[in-house]
Amino acid sequence: MTDRLSRTTWAFSLIILSAFAPARPEILRNATITDLSHKNMDFAMNLYRRISSYDDRNVFFSPLSISTTFAALLMAAGGDTREEMITGLNLRQLEEENRPELIPRLFQLLHENITQNGSLRLDQDMTMFLSEKLRVEKAFEEQMREYFEAEIKTVNFSNARQCVARINEHIKGKTKGRLTEMLSTLDAETELMLVNTIFFRGEWKSPFNSNYTKTEPFYIDNYNVVKVQMMFREARFYMGHDVSLGAKVLKLPYDHGVSMLILLPNKGVDYTAIDDEISADRFQGWLRGMREIKVEVHLPKFKMERSYELHKILPDMGVSTLFTNIANLTNLHKNRELKVSEVLHKAVIDVDEAGTTAAAATTMGITPYSLPPSFIANRPFFFFIFHEDTNALLFMGRVIDPTKS
Repeated sequence: MTDRLSRTTWAFSLIILSAFAPARPEILRNATITDLSHKNMDFAMNLYRRISSYDDRNVFFSPLSISTTFAALLMAAGGDTREEMITGLNLRQLEEENRPELIPRLFQLLHENITQNGSLRLDQDMTMFLSEKLRVEKAFEEQMREYFEAEIKTVNFSNARQCVARINEHIKGKTKGRLTEMLSTLDAETELMLVNTIFFRGEWKSPFNSNYTKTEPFYIDNYNVVKVQMMFREARFYMGHDVSLGAKVLKLPYDHGVSMLILLPNKGVDYTAIDDEISADRFQGWLRGMREIKVEVHLPKFKMERSYELHKILPDMGVSTLFTNIANLTNLHKNRELKVSEVLHKAVIDVDEAGTTAAAATTMGITPYSLPPSFIANRPFFFFIFHEDTNALLFMGRVIDPTKS
């Protein structure tokens, strides 16, 4: 059991709605799940830049969990609230007039495509906890079940202690016991909670041999060095070099069609200078420009647990009305004035020797290596866990200090 838990990646998103007192670009016709993955990746990069601007710590989150949660809430929104969400989530080009079901349907198809053969261990769950006093619109409830297979449960939010315990128990079960106390308190005005969890368990196609793992230095910057458990593996991997960024890229595959792509800035290149340059187009360029070669890989073991209050971050990305007293959620309830009071997201990753159980000009900037190189991740790097067939970004992060969880 210990070994299984040491290779776990999962993420959790939570939206809390509470009552309050009264007070366009070119459209992509016949949008596909590939288009959705591309747009969601750019949303992920924008969100990453907002998160990373707060501090220089490690970063880790699940773009798929966050965007899926908001796509569900999108069905409840109207007016300016919906317009802001569509733009902030980078979904404007996927929307078609008189087809509000299109975006939820694309998320449904994406999930089905990722999990279609049953071999990939990716468990995603949506649960809606409703106040006993709140009767949501039947159409919204049916859409939640149809597009997100949402489980709908009625709770007594006025009994805060009992409600917190019940929801925490639910989250604990969905995250395989990794999170036992996500909530500590509840606002007395809470009317609805939307919980989305995603759990991924993957083993490396070419595992690292633990006998070769040894203590080595990791250079956080020019002045700070820490000791880490550095894994080693020599095998054939896809690798390339983004010349304009001054960074190496390496793809480490898991079983069943998921890979981790690592972006390692060259020595002397400040990782913060790369932040603004990462995009979905650039990501696709990396994949196209890599070549399979024999390479020595040095990668630190690391564990990471990060939490984010997205209701404090998303207003900077243009999603603000949703959290105010003028929020329009009439498709959820036509006679109650509701707003989103909190959006919580938590993600955990644990990378070890066995794996992770737990995201035109550019193409020309990619050059493959002609000589057998080494890939030594002994300084800050970025990583992306993604589904190969759809390029859906499941998780992404930045490792500044592998010794900090």
